Amino acid sequence: MSTTPTPYDDAKAQLKRAQEILGFSDDDYDLLATPRREVTVAVPVQRDDGTVEVLQGYRIQHNWSRGPGKGGIRYAANVDMEEVRALAMLMTWKAALLNLPYGGAKGGIAFDPADYSQAEIERITRRYVHELLPVIGPEIDIPAPDIGTNEQTMAWFMDTYSQAVGYTSPGVVTGKPVSLGGSLGRAEATSLGVYITTRAALEQLGIAEKDATVAVQGFGKVGRGAARFMDDAGMKVVAVSDVFGAVYNADGIDTAALADHVDETGKVVGFAGAEAMDPAELLLLDVDAVVPAAVEAVITGDNAAKVKAKIVVEGANGPTTAAGDEILNANGVLVVPDILANSGGVLVSYYEWVQSRDNFFWDLDRVRESQETAMLAVWDDVVAFAKEHDINLREAAVSMAVKRVLDAHNMRGLFP
Repeated sequence: MSTTPTPYDDAKAQLKRAQEILGFSDDDYDLLATPRREVTVAVPVQRDDGTVEVLQGYRIQHNWSRGPGKGGIRYAANVDMEEVRALAMLMTWKAALLNLPYGGAKGGIAFDPADYSQAEIERITRRYVHELLPVIGPEIDIPAPDIGTNEQTMAWFMDTYSQAVGYTSPGVVTGKPVSLGGSLGRAEATSLGVYITTRAALEQLGIAEKDATVAVQGFGKVGRGAARFMDDAGMKVVAVSDVFGAVYNADGIDTAALADHVDETGKVVGFAGAEAMDPAELLLLDVDAVVPAAVEAVITGDNAAKVKAKIVVEGANGPTTAAGDEILNANGVLVVPDILANSGGVLVSYYEWVQSRDNFFWDLDRVRESQETAMLAVWDDVVAFAKEHDINLREAAVSMAVKRVLDAHNMRGLFP
């Protein structure tokens, strides 16, 4: 049997460290570590050729002491219960860190959407929603896009739920198309948050934003936008990777031109404005900041000692394992944890939920100004907490969030 820690093991290790810092009981640890509800559903789908396939779907609601569940829907071949448990727990801490009235949730279906037609993905989505109807809703659990899903997925999700309840319910999901009640600024909110926290980390270390060197792993929902924001601000994005390979230019990559290339070819490799490089080396480049913005567990005990960047900004969820995190901190690398770095998405999802409930919509300037103000305020609080307790930013962020959730639980009490 493998002894490699799972994502859920790493998430619980973070909670255990928060327990050591805050001093709460083992009973409270067990309560916070255990998801409140776990749902596994069969998702049968008729393929375009007439055959029927049964997929496995999940939705986990980790905690709702502070409000309804909130978290993405992931479509990927490797989705399993352990991964979803970990991500749901991280969503609880992320929402609490931002002081949003949400608990944490996460869901997904184990399949690779690249192997399915658009019509098949629609049927899969609608059947998945149908199976989840008893446990989702705008006051119960509000999904959003994640890996393998997008605003079209959320449109199908909203429509299926609305058909079931008999009225249009835009608040059941966030990350919807703007034409269906989505928020301006939501699509790029996570990317903008990664840029905001990268800028704050550079400032903390006394590194000028202009010409600061950055390497970005991943050129999808998060990495693509983050690279563009950084490039536009004067940072030098020297390397970018995706699932097919990586490209490098010491003088900086024109991220707009790279985006056009990816739109045409589907991959970063072959881009004329940079040379090919080994994608495994991207995280190890001698740059001011490296941004893992793809998948989890890419900085591990095996490669963390080789990381030369002064800053690691976690654009993805869980890109650093517990072993990797320990090494980075021992080596003096400033790690901006995922629950802070990539929290822009859930923050603007909250703005979208509020707009959907009020039927009053914000302009883009209000969304972005509100996001920046909120995220920088949280940054300052986390830095202050870390200094006060002589701990790193991840320990500070998780501890602050856990305390808010535990306080809410204790105020509500246990139902007899």
